[in-house]
Amino acid sequence: MKKSTIKILIAVGVVAAVYLVLRYYGVTDDIRLENVPKIKTWVAGFGKIAPLVYIGLYLVSTVFFLPGSPVTVLAGFVFGPLWGIFYASVASIISISIAFLIARYVARDLVEGWVKNNAQFRKIDEQVEEQGWRILMFTRLVPIFPFNLQNYAYGLTSIRFSTYVLVSAIFMLPGTAAFVQLGGAFVSGEGNIWKTLLYLGIAGVLMLLLSLIPRLLQKYQTKL
Repeated sequence: MKKSTIKILIAVGVVAAVYLVLRYYGVTDDIRLENVPKIKTWVAGFGKIAPLVYIGLYLVSTVFFLPGSPVTVLAGFVFGPLWGIFYASVASIISISIAFLIARYVARDLVEGWVKNNAQFRKIDEQVEEQGWRILMFTRLVPIFPFNLQNYAYGLTSIRFSTYVLVSAIFMLPGTAAFVQLGGAFVSGEGNIWKTLLYLGIAGVLMLLLSLIPRLLQKYQTKL
């Protein structure tokens, strides 16, 4: 067995262990937007290692197909609107990378079973051959394919790992920032309604821009 495969298997084992711990504490059952304040208290309670706990939670949500939006909003609640973007971005990059590597080197047959009858994936696979990183950019900006599943699905394509990580990191950032601002608005704006409105406004503008992207990329959308 290759050393790289062994490392990935170890990483999978660590993720599974984190998942079991979070499940033991009931965190995985509470990942919903209405429960974000409750989860915030739990994560913040770890003090200096709260960022690591948050990254572990994000990783588990991505790998085990748990809701991602509440975890992204959570970063704003715990770390504020600015540091929240940083930690959510770091967590997302680590998470999508591990999912990709699992699909490519560890559980390829399993992932193929998930997507083999998915027409959208077949078109994406074809477009990766033709368009390269551009199709990855499109699917990161426009959610035509479930986020958690596409992290695995790209591991089955011919796209290079380095390209996958770089392009994903850049084009996931607008969506990440928008969701983090929603959480950050209620933390930074405590006692100051104008700050709350400011961060909610930023989130609203980002959401609006994201909603306009499909039209801007219409020529790519018609190929999917």
